[in-house]
Amino acid sequence: MNLLDQINRENVPGHIAIIMDGNGRWAKKQGQERLYGHSIGVESVRETLTAAKNIGVKYLTLYAFSTENWNRPKAEIDGLMNLLVRTISNEVDELNSSGVRLHSIGDRDGLPQECREELASAMQRTSHNDSIHLILALNYSARWEITRAARLIAEAAQQGELDPAAIDDELISSRMSTADFPDPELLIRTSGEYRLSNFLLWQIAYTELHFTSVLWPDFKEEDLYKAVLDYQSRERRFGMVSEQL
Repeated sequence: MNLLDQINRENVPGHIAIIMDGNGRWAKKQGQERLYGHSIGVESVRETLTAAKNIGVKYLTLYAFSTENWNRPKAEIDGLMNLLVRTISNEVDELNSSGVRLHSIGDRDGLPQECREELASAMQRTSHNDSIHLILALNYSARWEITRAARLIAEAAQQGELDPAAIDDELISSRMSTADFPDPELLIRTSGEYRLSNFLLWQIAYTELHFTSVLWPDFKEEDLYKAVLDYQSRERRFGMVSEQL
């Protein structure tokens, strides 16, 4: 029986988040510049998105560019931004035909103008789709997001629009950039690293974590299926004991 046939379609995570790591190391192994690994990684995005949609995942969040990534060499950053613009422009027709709705989270104001415009256009063009939601985390940082949410709440309280006693988990979640999406049930990190890298720290309180040594350009549909099967092998108790489930 192949991996796809082993998946229980009644227990597929509705929201999967992925830290796409290892593009640079993959390129180095090929004797290429780091940007080459990112360009090849686009094919892994396509394959993963298709596989996720086919098994019934409704939300797929990809960590595409963090606020810390601005510290990389300027040539690599410029190349990544150009790659982002080209990829969105090239893929939007296919996203539409596949029923994919594109979203983004993060500080879009900090992105180059051409990136913002291409992203806004693609999100508008796919806004009627609902087969699967593809969420790109761009210029994103969990600490930035939590700080922004705290500031919004503080401003509302200062203006008398909010009673501080009313602040609870749900209110904080409503001020996050992911307010329109459910929290991920499964988070995958590629390349053999075991850290979260400032990604969705509020949202993953009860998310199952799956780490793989596969570098992102080598990540294919079978690797996604392995992660989902690993998820399905676990008992999610949310602080309870097995007998309560």
